[in-house]
Amino acid sequence: MNGILAIMQLTWIEARRRKIVLAAVLCGIGFLVVFGLAIYSNSERAIGMPLVQRRMVLQVLTLVGLYAINFLVIALSVLLPVDTLSGEIESGVIQTLASKPVRRADIILGKWLVFWLMLAAYIIVMAGGLVAIMYALTGFRQQNLLPALGLMQLEATVLLSVTMAGGVRFTTITNGIVAFSYFVLAFVGGLIEQVGMIGGNVTARYIGTAISLVTPVDAIWRKALAILQPPFMAQTVITPFSGGAEPSAAMLWWAVLVVMVAMTLTIRGFRRRAL
Repeated sequence: MNGILAIMQLTWIEARRRKIVLAAVLCGIGFLVVFGLAIYSNSERAIGMPLVQRRMVLQVLTLVGLYAINFLVIALSVLLPVDTLSGEIESGVIQTLASKPVRRADIILGKWLVFWLMLAAYIIVMAGGLVAIMYALTGFRQQNLLPALGLMQLEATVLLSVTMAGGVRFTTITNGIVAFSYFVLAFVGGLIEQVGMIGGNVTARYIGTAISLVTPVDAIWRKALAILQPPFMAQTVITPFSGGAEPSAAMLWWAVLVVMVAMTLTIRGFRRRAL
């Protein structure tokens, strides 16, 4: 346990030195300011709308904002760990840690825990800030926010774990390409599944589901959207910000299994890796 705590402290210091945290915070603040100004400039138009129409418009605007935040979280989930193993292996810095009385598994777990906590804090601050802005300017309350934030964290955890697994085997650039391709594949799979659902194409739905089993990132996000939006909206409005084909709870457990497999492969690969 002491080894994990020591690695966590070193990883946090390194993240601060590289100004990763500062850059993420500044970008997040910039987005919230722009979003707040956009809502403020259009808030008067929403006042005169009928109650049901006004609520739907505000709900869609909130989902648009959370959709953008989700992409920021995805980018951070990849950029935080993309260089932490491959870069340190290439530069030889990792040899200093590995030569000390610290297990290689502790190095992996310590780094993973710091990044996981940073992502959790980022999701809470960004999503909480956006919902607070909507409530302060329009009085709109987003329902079921906490379960949705948990799902966003699970989505980030999958990408974090997969990126760290790639860092043991690939160079930094290659790892970044593979990690982002992993997300793009999930997005395409979710799109195919939704198109198959709308068009009644069973084959397309099966293909989309098969892709989601390989990369469940988009499926987790669609589950979060299904929780966030009212049931009538999920049935009548199909947009990139709606849930579309809602994944089952089994897909979430599958995502947890993907995380466990990725971390197991990371630890085993790092133990066998010549430094």
